[in-house]
Amino acid sequence: MAAGSVNPFNLSDSEEEAERRPNVTTDTQRSPNGGASSGPPGNPFATPVDTEPPTLLLSSNRTSPSAEGLPVSAAATAAMTGGTGDTRVSIDAIAAQLLRDQYILTALELHTEMLEAGRELPRLRDYFSNPGNFERQSGTPPASKDQGLGPGGPLNRAGSISTLDSLDFARYSDDGNRETDERVTESELTSQERKKHKSSVEFQDPIRQLEKRALNFLVNEYLLRNEYKLAAITFSDENDDQDFELWDDVGLNIPKPPDLLQLYRNGGSVASSPRETVDVAVSMELGDLPGNYTSQEQSKKPDLLQQQQTELVQELEYQIGLLNTEKESLAEQIRKMHSEIQILKRCASSPPSAPLDLGGCPTSGPPSTDSSDLPSTRPLDNGQYLDIRAGSTVEDSADPPMTQSSPQPQTQSHGKLKSRGPVHFDQPNRKLSPAFQQALLSFCRMSSDSRLGAEVSRIADSEESVMLMLGRCLPHIVPNVLLAKREELIPLILCTACLHPEARERDQLLHILFNLIKRPDDEQRQMILTGCVAFARHVGPTRVEAELLPQCWEQINHKYPERRLLVAESCGALAPYLPKEIRSSLVLSMLQQMLAEDKADMVREAVVKSLGIIMAYIDDPDKYSQGLELMLLSLADPSERVVSATHQVFIPAFAAWTTELGILHTTLIPSLLTRIEKLLLVGGEHGLDEHKLHMYLSALQSLIPPLFAVVLQNAPFTSRAKLHGDVPAIEVTRFPRPASPLQDVATIVGSRETVSVLLSLYDHQLEHEGTTGWDSLLWVVNQLLPQLIEIVGRINVTSSTCVHEFSRFFWRLCRTFGKIFTNTKVKPQFQEILRLSEENVDASTGNGILTKATVPIYATGVLTCYNQEEDRKLLVGFLEDVMTTLSLSHAPLDSLKASFVELGANPAYHELLLTVLWYGVVHTSALVRCTAARMFELLVKGVNETLVAQRVVPALITLSSDPEISVRISTIPAFGTIMETVTQKELLERVKMQLESFLEDPQYQDQHSLHMEIIRTFGRVGPNAEPRFRDEFVLPHLHKLALGNNSQTVEAKRIDIATQLFEAYSALSCCFISEEVMVNHFLPGLRCLRADMEQLSAEHEVILSSMIRECEIKIENRSIGDAQGSLSIASSLVGEDAKTKFLSKMGQLTTSGAMLANVFQRKK
Repeated sequence: MAAGSVNPFNLSDSEEEAERRPNVTTDTQRSPNGGASSGPPGNPFATPVDTEPPTLLLSSNRTSPSAEGLPVSAAATAAMTGGTGDTRVSIDAIAAQLLRDQYILTALELHTEMLEAGRELPRLRDYFSNPGNFERQSGTPPASKDQGLGPGGPLNRAGSISTLDSLDFARYSDDGNRETDERVTESELTSQERKKHKSSVEFQDPIRQLEKRALNFLVNEYLLRNEYKLAAITFSDENDDQDFELWDDVGLNIPKPPDLLQLYRNGGSVASSPRETVDVAVSMELGDLPGNYTSQEQSKKPDLLQQQQTELVQELEYQIGLLNTEKESLAEQIRKMHSEIQILKRCASSPPSAPLDLGGCPTSGPPSTDSSDLPSTRPLDNGQYLDIRAGSTVEDSADPPMTQSSPQPQTQSHGKLKSRGPVHFDQPNRKLSPAFQQALLSFCRMSSDSRLGAEVSRIADSEESVMLMLGRCLPHIVPNVLLAKREELIPLILCTACLHPEARERDQLLHILFNLIKRPDDEQRQMILTGCVAFARHVGPTRVEAELLPQCWEQINHKYPERRLLVAESCGALAPYLPKEIRSSLVLSMLQQMLAEDKADMVREAVVKSLGIIMAYIDDPDKYSQGLELMLLSLADPSERVVSATHQVFIPAFAAWTTELGILHTTLIPSLLTRIEKLLLVGGEHGLDEHKLHMYLSALQSLIPPLFAVVLQNAPFTSRAKLHGDVPAIEVTRFPRPASPLQDVATIVGSRETVSVLLSLYDHQLEHEGTTGWDSLLWVVNQLLPQLIEIVGRINVTSSTCVHEFSRFFWRLCRTFGKIFTNTKVKPQFQEILRLSEENVDASTGNGILTKATVPIYATGVLTCYNQEEDRKLLVGFLEDVMTTLSLSHAPLDSLKASFVELGANPAYHELLLTVLWYGVVHTSALVRCTAARMFELLVKGVNETLVAQRVVPALITLSSDPEISVRISTIPAFGTIMETVTQKELLERVKMQLESFLEDPQYQDQHSLHMEIIRTFGRVGPNAEPRFRDEFVLPHLHKLALGNNSQTVEAKRIDIATQLFEAYSALSCCFISEEVMVNHFLPGLRCLRADMEQLSAEHEVILSSMIRECEIKIENRSIGDAQGSLSIASSLVGEDAKTKFLSKMGQLTTSGAMLANVFQRKK
């Protein structure tokens, strides 16, 4: 504002001439009252014509309240009042004319010469540093703009990869993954977008997409800064195609503009630096103008001139208003600066004697009023800065300057730093004027007219001022740090957020923390979480609730799962530091919402773990029902990792809470048992939902360790448990391996030493003193076990999944509660129900329970808990008794089969099962021997070939020569399974000879049941058997059986054999069959079967005819060397190894007649 603030060494050529000739203007000039109007505002030259007034130079930024408006006003005043003087044209005007007429090379040469002479023209510098001027270059000069600063209006910088200062480094960081790049340079925006609205009403274009995105960004920023968080969330959801965290996502390759508040205060513009633009007023001779310029201006209509004159008056009035506003703003700044100076003077112990300022570089203009240049928190600094900038703008240069402290040892305390006096500098014995000193020091080129310059020029000397400085600088530092290194900023951000005095700045810093990395990995999230916990420990629960939780809430629906994962983990990590009301309300609701709605498995997994932590800090009993709901919701999750986290973290934490409430065994476990009973009740009508059964049983299984801890801690001997002397160690196999440390009984109780003492007292109490007064254990014995046994008796014994789940549950229950408990409390209840005594063999009431799932669950879940000799003998005896009882009573063998399948999955029990079967082989009853023979079929698949050769085949051969034909027939399925699974040739030959004896021995010719069993076995094992065995043994004998069935006189037997043959041929048709075998056995056998089906079943006859046609076509194609129309997919494979590989893949294939009918019909 004052003349003293202008740098006398920073004047352009036009400025020098303006000083020498202050009244330079046009030769001919009239008053506006004369009736003439001004020329176009964009014309940089005045026209010396009688009918034309002089041209007024207006600022390119008409709405800016900055100091650059002053030369405009001065130029306009000079143009209106008139004047005379030298008509010499300035170099700046020449440069403007060259650019206007597109003499680019000449202008470039002039620019180079001016640079070499040390007199750079801002106009040429801005023009040639803007790549946009050359990207849109055309063959004809552009039309004159309504701004007077050169062609195309004000020449601002635009982004380009061709200049270093326009590079957008944030774009090339590792923060990628942006699907589209919609950025455009500022130079690509049309002039209409840059045009400022005048006071008169003008037509306004519809909003453009880039304008909309920019305004959306500013509106969202405004809502967040002013605590309209819910409105900001809604606004963000309605504009989900835009990332409101990155200004680059808008698409404009320009720096982010000020916020809405500053745009409103400044009228939508930002003050430009006085070094970038220079306002000049020049005059020219008429002959210097283009040839047709004068004639064009003289031909304008009077109404146009009148309109331009009116606009000029309005423009001047508008400039006056802006200057008044700026005057008030600067006056306010001066008052503030005077106040700071007075404070600093009071803080100083003695005035400095140095007449020169340390940084006596005067600024080239008054301080900018832009919020980005002058921090708004300056009054809060409380004079705690050592300002190294010149004070000439606010006070005379002769005033005492600011003082700066000299370096001190690091061991000096902060109190000593603040209390020491100012440092004195030696001054030369010279007599220089202050103006000369300032002009001389200006060559230091120190800059303080920008935001960064303002920060650098002030040194903080207190903790509070350091925090204020960091709060201002960090938002500008973070975007320019590589994503891979941004975690290095976490300590700085957290420290500033903890200690900063302003709530809004703290909120901004925490927002930066949670948005520091676009997609943080595990290590980065751990760093952020560690910082959040440290912040929470430092500030307390009130600020955690007010400052950290809103950041979590804002990102609960973020589009990146890594950010939502950070929120889920933060809720758990911050749980110990939150107010208890917030834990059980807001945080619990947030996690419940994420568990129900989030689509990412890893997010829901983290939610479940955080819920487990929350459960450890909730003390509101009313939240039990919500906790149970969350547990069931987590268990029903489709992701295995979420369910695993539920068992490892949530259920143990929830069980610990229910234990404290005293409702673990009175409410939680009974509620799960009730759900299982309802599930079985519904399953009896519509089929059992095995997934839900598994869910409830797995939850009960995870509750066994806390249940046992309750039994121990509420035992009569608890008061006698003392830790003294040598504590016996717990056996490694005493407890089942826990799914997580939270399911370890020692962790639940407190320590392994405590558990060891309690276990010894527990075993002694059960063995010698009983359970009197032991309420928790009595509940397990008298309520839990009977209800579980009742449920077991109601499940379907043929469901291997249900049998396995309940077996594992009882196994863990018995192993956790110990051997004494199992022998004295569990086994007696099962034995009482099963009633295996011999006198009850024929009683129907005693056999019903033996056909239920109680048998396999008791055998595999209770009797296998301990593997000592007496335990194995008890298991063998139980299985022998069950096999004998079921056989003699002609009961179904499903329960025995389920026991063999469950036990056979563990090789440790193969010898035991073979011992049980040998007992059946040598039994006196043929019924028991038949049962033993059928059980071999189930055991062969899991037993190694050595045991098959040494134990299984001898037993089967013994049974195959049994006097009872039914026993011999019962061995056929087991022989077939051996042919399907065993690879030893000697063993296969023995089995083949035995089966051939069944088929060739005359005594079996009329054995209808034997033939049925052989055909059924051939159809089951044929596709998976060794190809040579299938071609040389199975297919020829099927052919013989089909041929013999044609002469069967008993129609019922004929139908049975034909139906079984149809199923066998359907399964074998998918195998590779050689041409010789197909011609000699397979095709003739099909024809014999078709002959039977013509009389017995027309539907089967159609299918067989189609199969025969396919075989005949295949044979014809092979005869001419064409492989088209092959009967099976495997016909294209060459070599025995390829055939074997293919057939092994088809091992489990079973095809019904209806399916084959569809297959062959499609092939027609």
